[in-house]
Amino acid sequence: MKLAMLILAALVGAAAPALAADASQVQAGNTAWVLTASALVLFMTLPGLALFYGGLVRARNLLSVLMHCFVICCVVSLLWAICGYSLAFTGEGGLLGGAGRLFLGGMTERNGLPEGVFALFQMTFAIITPALVIGAFPERVTFPFVILFSALWLLVVYVPVAHWVWGGGWAAQWGVLDFAGGIVVHTTAGAAALVAALVIGHRSGFPHVAPPHSPGLTMTGAGMLWVGWFGFNGGSALAADGAAAGAILATHLAASTGALTWLAVEWIKVGKPTSIGIVTGCVAGLATITPASGYVGPGGAIAIGAVGGIVCFFATVTVKQRLRIDDSLDVFAVHGVGGMLGSALVALFALPALGGAGLAGGMGWTRQLGVQLAAIAAAGIWSALAAWAIIRALMALGEVRVGEDVEYDGLDLATHGERAYDHT
Repeated sequence: MKLAMLILAALVGAAAPALAADASQVQAGNTAWVLTASALVLFMTLPGLALFYGGLVRARNLLSVLMHCFVICCVVSLLWAICGYSLAFTGEGGLLGGAGRLFLGGMTERNGLPEGVFALFQMTFAIITPALVIGAFPERVTFPFVILFSALWLLVVYVPVAHWVWGGGWAAQWGVLDFAGGIVVHTTAGAAALVAALVIGHRSGFPHVAPPHSPGLTMTGAGMLWVGWFGFNGGSALAADGAAAGAILATHLAASTGALTWLAVEWIKVGKPTSIGIVTGCVAGLATITPASGYVGPGGAIAIGAVGGIVCFFATVTVKQRLRIDDSLDVFAVHGVGGMLGSALVALFALPALGGAGLAGGMGWTRQLGVQLAAIAAAGIWSALAAWAIIRALMALGEVRVGEDVEYDGLDLATHGERAYDHT
């Protein structure tokens, strides 16, 4: 009875006109910008990431990848509204937030925005993070597994880590710098992806697998990701101001540098500059600059993009060719390594002497590096352990992998009864 009353109270609170913040504390320009940024970040997942990933798999699995991104968007949105936002961004706990905003009830104003706008913006980050993870195991897992894993991982990993870093938890209290998600998004997603690839196992025939069926779709998706990333990083300023402009400029420069650096290394190593190479380098530059985008100057952004392009290139070679891990779409090597690398480099390139905006109060660069590394390790280890436990639990409850015949025929027709292309 008490539980029913609590749920009813939360629903009533959500329905109350508390979403309207005090007009004297809200700036219309900032609100408009963050609303726009929210649309851009959602655009990164649907259709950006969906097409980027979809072009990299076999044609008979394209629809399955699109479906995975679409259903994750729907599931995460509801979980975020019910409890995710409240547990991530309210309360004073060091590890997890409180229940003050269940069902998005009782919201007022936050950071000069209507709190509903802030919650919406953060929701789009929560959507894309588990969507990144699915790049580790396309073409071989069941649809129910994708739904259950993404929902559980969101609640067990993403929500607590978001609270640690952005919601006033222990990492925020230590002075950790993560402007737009190098730790919260990319480190957690990369660590989970690596573990998932190991536990679920490789595709049949790996490492000799079919090449991407449509580099054109992948390039299209990458272009959408690049544009959407302006909202991802620029919107994290939560205002239409110089900080947002600086973050967007840094984002663009790092993406360009990462793309060209990867292309150059690939050209030397492989002998040809490929479309997949340039867009992967672009995403590596974007992932690496994300945690630093609001703290570094243009020169620092170029340097970070270059380092990200080189390091992530060799990380993909190491994971796939040397370690023989079928992280199919290079989630760990690009997002994980890039996010961790950028989160560490912010301690150096945020220094005013290098054109940055400065470090957390009272810190030198060595101390800042120390807290950055501690947060990276905590987020990565927690995500890896939780991903392992969730996958093992789901394996005990039912099928995680599809049968060999379904994997050979493709998931589109077997799982969804549809084809992406009509070959008749």
